[in-house]
Formats: sequence, structure tokens, C-alpha cells
Amino acid sequence: MKKPIEMTVYFRSIGHLEVEEILNELYVFSSVLASTSSTLTGWLLKGKSRADAFLYEVFDATGPTAAALAVLNEKLKNEVDPRIVSMWNGHDDDGDGASIKFFGRLEPAVSLVSLNTESDAFTADWKAAAELVKNAASLWKSSGVCVETSGYFDKKTFKDRPGIGWMLYLPRVLTVQQVPEARALVPVHGADKKQIGTIVVSVTDEPFSDENPEHVRIANAIEIRLVDQDLLPRYAEL
Repeated sequence: MKKPIEMTVYFRSIGHLEVEEILNELYVFSSVLASTSSTLTGWLLKGKSRADAFLYEVFDATGPTAAALAVLNEKLKNEVDPRIVSMWNGHDDDGDGASIKFFGRLEPAVSLVSLNTESDAFTADWKAAAELVKNAASLWKSSGVCVETSGYFDKKTFKDRPGIGWMLYLPRVLTVQQVPEARALVPVHGADKKQIGTIVVSVTDEPFSDENPEHVRIANAIEIRLVDQDLLPRYAEL
């Protein structure tokens, strides 16, 4: 059985975590998700019950819905730090389930956006996955973006640092000489066309699997190589 895919975006909130701002960012992210998979659409606000979880669509064709804005403004009016927004795609019995969680903290604390999907819901194309990482890194000015299978945490080399898994974005320029084990290094550019970071990819011929010893060996080797050069931050440094 294929393991679920987890994508985590680390960043520091520049704004004030206003509900409209949060949903506008998630709308942009959801639009990129929809371009990679037909099942990563139709996002609904999570509720206290199954019935509640089907009540409110988060986005329409133009952005956040009025209903979602109203519900979240009421729910979060007394919750300033953290501010948590959770949504799902309405699939839970067909292997295409997915959820997005926004966990917002005020600076200097680290905020997170996490995407959890069944493996069939996530793209099998590494280039499409890297494009998603690239967009997330630029959207949230991220200090790191990880894409890995759910079982990789126990197999990565350093528990106090993000793992490589399938791919990892770092806001630094990396070269083949620095990471020869990587199967691909994808540059990420800022608005001024200058490179602001690099996506390190461990596997390109198929989706990453933590049940494949060769995939794990490659990812571990990349992690060791980066740590030896002081290029892989600890979670506390993200």
C-alpha cells in the first residue's frame, strides 16, 4: 500500500494573520494544486462533525467565498496566535482524500502550511511536484518546503532537521558540486529574476517511496552531505 504524501511549508508571517489574507494565499496555492491533480479541488472547511464538514466551500472561481470568510472571522475573532484554518477535499473513502492546514503564528514564531494527501491524489510527476514547491516557496517567502511520504520521518538521518524525502526547498543557492547525490537541483527565482533558493530532488524516475531502500539511501546521503557543509538547518532555525 502506498504511503500518503506530506508537504510542509515553513515561513514567518509578515502580515497580521487576517482571515482574508490567509484565504487569499491559500486560494493561490489551491489553484496551483488544481493544475497538478483533478482531485485536489473542491475544498471545504472542516467542521466539528461530518455534516458540518460539507457545509462551506472555501473557494469559488474568483477567490474565497463570502461564507468561508464569515465563518472563519467569527471562529477566529478571539484567536490571534495561533490562527488555524483547516480544509479538506471531500474525499475520504476512495483513496483520493486530502487536507490542508494553515497554522499561523505571529513573528518571530514559525508558521506552517501542511498538505496531506493519499498517494493517488498527489502528482507522480516530479517536475509538477517541484513546480508546486516553487510556487509555495515564493508565495510564503518560505524558509523551507518538504515533500515526503508519511513514513519517512522515522528513516531520515537527523530528527532535529527537515529531511530530504522526495524533495526539499532551501532558500540558498546550491550547486551539483555541493550536492552530487541529488538527482536534480531546481533553481527558484525571485521577482527580480535572481535565484533565491534551490529545490533538492532525490528521485526523478518515479515517485519517492520510503519503502524503497534505494530511495531512502539517496535521501539520507543528501542529508549527510548537506549537514557536513552546514547547509541543512535545524527546525528551530527555519
